[in-house]
Amino acid sequence: MLTTLIYRSQLKLSCQSSALRELVEHARIRNASLNITGVLLAKGTDVLQILEGSEESVVKLFHKIRNDKRHGGVVELMRDYGPRRRFENVGMLLFDLQTQSSKEVLQSVLHYSKLDSYLTSDDRVFKFIQTFITGKRPAPSGGRYDPAKWTLSTETLPLGESLGLLVSQHCQFALQPIIEPSEGKISSFEALIRGNDGGSPEHFFSALDPAKIYEVDLQTKAYAFALAEKLGIGSHKIAVNLLPMSLVNVPGAVAFLVDQIKQHGLQPEQVVVEITENEMISGLNQFNSAIKQLRAEGVGLAIDDFGSGYAGLSLLTRFQPDKIKIDREIISDIHLSGPKQAIVRSIISCCSDLEITLVAEGIEKIEEWCWLESAGIRRFQGFLFARPQLNGVGDIRWPHLMR
Repeated sequence: MLTTLIYRSQLKLSCQSSALRELVEHARIRNASLNITGVLLAKGTDVLQILEGSEESVVKLFHKIRNDKRHGGVVELMRDYGPRRRFENVGMLLFDLQTQSSKEVLQSVLHYSKLDSYLTSDDRVFKFIQTFITGKRPAPSGGRYDPAKWTLSTETLPLGESLGLLVSQHCQFALQPIIEPSEGKISSFEALIRGNDGGSPEHFFSALDPAKIYEVDLQTKAYAFALAEKLGIGSHKIAVNLLPMSLVNVPGAVAFLVDQIKQHGLQPEQVVVEITENEMISGLNQFNSAIKQLRAEGVGLAIDDFGSGYAGLSLLTRFQPDKIKIDREIISDIHLSGPKQAIVRSIISCCSDLEITLVAEGIEKIEEWCWLESAGIRRFQGFLFARPQLNGVGDIRWPHLMR
């Protein structure tokens, strides 16, 4: 399984520049023999390294690096799985910020990248690289976001018209956009399951035979992918909710999802599986194995309703998703609640260190959005901006500064 591992450390070298080049040259030969891609960025004694290769080879090499006395303070930042390498298999590339400018290093890194440009902007590996190179994180927007200065304007999207009730299906889906107001763009569409009467997910699942819940939960995702194909979402991403235990209890769950994604003309990288935090996860080894398989196929991963359920921060110690969606109970009236603000600031700090994208769910008031945007969150979902529409996508209301 193709594994990507990122770590940071401090190098203990006598003659920094020449010793670093010698170290990298030895590593290049060794890594090439192991079919490992290596990218090393150095800023004085501080190092960020990306390793890509088979899981066995990468993990074995990382343990060797940890025991190498030339490295100090070795900290693993990310371990992920994917369908393809991000860099050409050159053994090892060195980017030295003492001899090259930040701009040159960033351009060189992107030059060697094998990912399409639209993928790198949202890729955690490249976020770690960019933060290390520039030393900068997006600054909070501050007082610019005064609710009294903002208004909303409506946009109708050029997608296929709503398909109405699809009577041949066991359930329906309502699409709701996740947007980045500061960039004026759609991040993705979430496919929200509905009963055939348009009822809530809770009502839909409560009517099922308890022994069939996980099987049905998985199978309904085929309807969501089919809807995305019929509406023509183009290169936009689509997010689907999945009960965690559906990945454990249904044989071949990952293969089924990937097969349905491809059958309906989507790329795995376009799909984000949102794991709800509201269900206790048992069989963690099987669950972790399924998550690795999903990531190896290129499917994105999010934790939904973060802060409302069983898993919480402990889930982040086991695997790091691409995205975390903060539960609406924490978001509601956050502009009025000191405890909620303190909790969200902590989540922002944690996810900033882990290069995990944050989404605020359940935005209904412009005051909520203004506080969260000022705090540094950039992606939002809620009735303020767009309501879910059954088998279609409704209008989006974009915020604008009043003149």
